[in-house]
Amino acid sequence: MSLALAIAAVLLTASSGALSVAFRRQPDRAQRLAAGALVLGALLGMAGAGMALASPVPPSLDVGWQAPFARFAVRLDALSALFLFPVLGVPAAGAVYGLGYFPQARHGARAVRLQIWFGLVTGSMALVCMAANAILFLLAWEVMALAAFLLVLTDHEEPEAQRAAFVYLASAHVGNLALFALFVLLAREAGSWDFARMAGLAATTPAAPWLFGLALGGFGLKAGLMPLHFWLPGAHAAAPSHVSALMSGVLLKTGVYGLLRVTGFFEAPPASWGMALFTVGAVSGVLGVAFALAQHDLKRLLAYHSVENVGIIAMGAGLALLGRARGDGALVLLGLSGAVLHTVNHATFKALLFLGAGAVVHATQTRDLDHLGGLARAMPRTAALFLVGAAAISGLPPLNGFVSEWLVALASVRTAFDLGALPHPHAAALGVPVLALIGGLAAACFAKVVGAVFLGNGRSPHAALGHEPPPSMLAPMAALAAVCFAIGLLPALVIPSLTRAAAQWARLPEAALAAPAAEAARSAARLSAVAAVLLLLVAVLVLWRRRSLGARQPAAETWGCGFTAPTPRMQYTGSSLAEALVIRFGWVFFPRARVIPPAGLFPRRAAFSSSVPDTVLDVGILPALGSLARLAGFSRAALVGGRVQFQALLLLCGLIGLLAWLYASG
Repeated sequence: MSLALAIAAVLLTASSGALSVAFRRQPDRAQRLAAGALVLGALLGMAGAGMALASPVPPSLDVGWQAPFARFAVRLDALSALFLFPVLGVPAAGAVYGLGYFPQARHGARAVRLQIWFGLVTGSMALVCMAANAILFLLAWEVMALAAFLLVLTDHEEPEAQRAAFVYLASAHVGNLALFALFVLLAREAGSWDFARMAGLAATTPAAPWLFGLALGGFGLKAGLMPLHFWLPGAHAAAPSHVSALMSGVLLKTGVYGLLRVTGFFEAPPASWGMALFTVGAVSGVLGVAFALAQHDLKRLLAYHSVENVGIIAMGAGLALLGRARGDGALVLLGLSGAVLHTVNHATFKALLFLGAGAVVHATQTRDLDHLGGLARAMPRTAALFLVGAAAISGLPPLNGFVSEWLVALASVRTAFDLGALPHPHAAALGVPVLALIGGLAAACFAKVVGAVFLGNGRSPHAALGHEPPPSMLAPMAALAAVCFAIGLLPALVIPSLTRAAAQWARLPEAALAAPAAEAARSAARLSAVAAVLLLLVAVLVLWRRRSLGARQPAAETWGCGFTAPTPRMQYTGSSLAEALVIRFGWVFFPRARVIPPAGLFPRRAAFSSSVPDTVLDVGILPALGSLARLAGFSRAALVGGRVQFQALLLLCGLIGLLAWLYASG
């Protein structure tokens, strides 16, 4: 029954966009029907995932196809079921949000195309999580990549969207080539394309390091691990906001899922795999939040925070691999539980933040932090919901981001104090200070965002346009905020499912993980409860003060600094708030600044603006490709000279070289 519901969810979500075509003469009705079908499919799939988590035996289905090596083999184990919740829940919230943000009656065929690709990418992501055959997995993966490319290209007339979409498409297919090679080698090692036959592979074979490297490269490119993140900021910024929520919240997590699934095939992976993944995660976490601090575009800033949080997930997954290498079940539980729970949590609060950013953009028509300000007065509900997401992504209790980061921190602490276990990589104990650094920088970044967007006074005419979005946009945001509080306050509700996923992934008895799971849940719940009580006391004190003051207090300009008539120019900007922290990372940034200095005794015109390009894409890849293109053009002009005979000769030489290589390799 659970598997039937999940398959129905794949079919219903993937085909939901067809309703927007069938009823296109009635655009409002068509969009509501398409959104309703996607939400219904998501509810069915999440119900099936919940039933599968409660089942001791994962349900599966295996049906033969006519295509060579391919079988419709699907399986819903605990890991797949847990990933289905964000994979289906976030698009459902986005579909409802799109009713107000991207109405079909206003955008016409563009909205129809968006709904088709939105439903297709949702269904293909769900199938990726359920696939138990490599060919089926790669087929769903390719459909997901192409549908996401078309979503990024929604505003296809905009040069920004064109560039972001084609950078994403190129990077996605480079990653796909790595995955094709990965699964070909896995099938050769296992003698089958089925995941069930791949389970239990030895990590000591000569091919094992290559397999791990291909998995880390192919899936890491999709997940956005640094330095493979270069496609991510542009794609998330250029796409419509509910598409950005889907891509950041769940599309990236298919890379995490694939990496966990493939590493789960191996028995006793070496400690070097865990340390490699942990190190890549730590670098991604710190540099991701550092790049976010330097951004002025609201959506690019949120995109870099995805790099940060995927880094935290990779740290947890690396610690789980390290636990398997050491035979430490508790470390496996804490690391994998932290990684999977942070996957769910990040999907929740990042979707909330992108939807909140979309409400701001929808009202003001700008994403520039320095053109906003004072929106909390015009958009109090949006400001409050955005603040919940900001606190959650900063890892503050009693919200869900704290719980998953706490589990990763506990895993890191365990590597430091369990001195008797071998191998003993001391560097893994650095996870705690790294998490503390990431959390502190994230809190500083969102203090900048909330201050620049919602507090103070408006800095441009755009800010005066602020108004609350319609209920169809507020309701999904409120639902996501409620999930942030629910997981943060009641972590014991999710720990049993995480324990089952860890046991199945590492092929350990579930009973052996029960004690550390219960202790981790208790410690997280205690800290969240203390934080909730403190917040409640603060709220009571604020209400008491307001009542005791009686009359309404006069309002005054913020950040006035003693001036009798302060202007918005006297406020802190996003640049000035973060400058002291950004300069600490000057060794990795290549900032570009534009300065108009003040002149005269009473200067009226002075300006400063700065931007930080992506070091990998804008400073490394694109200039290198430009140089190669110029070199290729010069070589072609010099060697071939436009003559057909020379072109035919080069083609013949290439064919001879290829045949010689094939002959030499047997």
